Amino acid sequence: MNLFTLDDLDDRIFTGGHMDYGLSDLKKRLGACNLCTARFAATATGHRPRPVVWFESTARLLVAGQAPGRQVHEIGSPFKDRSGDRLRKWMGVDEVTFYDTSRVAIVPMAFCFPGYSASGSDLPPPAICAETWRARVLDRLPAVRLTLLVGGHAHAWHLGLPRNAKVTDTVRDWKSRRPDAFPLPHPSWRNTGWLNSNPWFETELLPELKSRVQEALV
Repeated sequence: MNLFTLDDLDDRIFTGGHMDYGLSDLKKRLGACNLCTARFAATATGHRPRPVVWFESTARLLVAGQAPGRQVHEIGSPFKDRSGDRLRKWMGVDEVTFYDTSRVAIVPMAFCFPGYSASGSDLPPPAICAETWRARVLDRLPAVRLTLLVGGHAHAWHLGLPRNAKVTDTVRDWKSRRPDAFPLPHPSWRNTGWLNSNPWFETELLPELKSRVQEALV
């Protein structure tokens, strides 16, 4: 597969024309993106790009996550792991609702699994992904009523925060982001200690989050 650059993208995606045609073309090109082939080959996992594309123009709720994990990379469905189970519990929705692309768009900061470092740690989402695709995808989601910002990378991009902003401080300030967005910690089970140390997240934020999710999906 040949590499392509942003300059190769068809302008019809972004400038007029029929929205469905533009969205379909954008999804096709995004799904074929291999800009990070060399980057991923150099990771400890040595994998190839596999963008997980999960959105439609009618979506009313946007889940802005970090990047697919290895299990999601292998399956091809977003949040198809324990983190997804926890996120759906936070939202108060079942899997059928969560995976209904006509209602829920799942647009991470990177569409591919970034891989592991030599020490086995998750690598951050490559910035080139958001630089190339993010604004163009979000432009095709005009019906979004509520955005869930999952993790520090999504906080920084959507809220204009420095990348070193503390997730706890951002999430604690959740009331200032209503009614259009909710900053959330990553639902990874590695964050169980954080949840235990911040009980206000469950008692104050989650009831409001569940209510707003239901309102947005109506």
